[in-house]
Amino acid sequence: MTASVSMPAGGVQVGTYADYAQAQRAVDYLSDEQFPVENVQIVGTDLRSVEQVVGRLTYGRAAGAGAASGAWFGLFVGLLLGIFAPDGSSWISSVLTGLVIGLVFGALFGVAGYAATRGRRDFATTGQKIVAGRYDVLCNPQFAEQARAHLARLSLKG
Repeated sequence: MTASVSMPAGGVQVGTYADYAQAQRAVDYLSDEQFPVENVQIVGTDLRSVEQVVGRLTYGRAAGAGAASGAWFGLFVGLLLGIFAPDGSSWISSVLTGLVIGLVFGALFGVAGYAATRGRRDFATTGQKIVAGRYDVLCNPQFAEQARAHLARLSLKG
């Protein structure tokens, strides 16, 4: 039978860190010190969504991105069809035909998708990510003082 430790969110705060890597380092240190880390949580607070703008979106960029995506899909379909080609020359033509058709249709769909926005989003971005303003290390109350002592030694090490 396995033991399970359940800690409600809102344990005792034993450390606060500016980024996740520092909080992770603290918990790793606790683990290295043989602390029962199953009694610890890392909680990100002050969450915000970050989306990096990488440039202006134009019909040309939309067509280029669509063409690139379509080319990959067309290449994949061409390779699948090429598997069933009776000879080598048919295989190459299947791959090239799939690539070209995918490229053309991808460009058309890219332009159509951009046109559908009617200028409401004329910029390109990288994906959104959620970032916390700070990371708190929480601990079960019965182990909190022990965790604080270990983390104090870690802060002295730098």
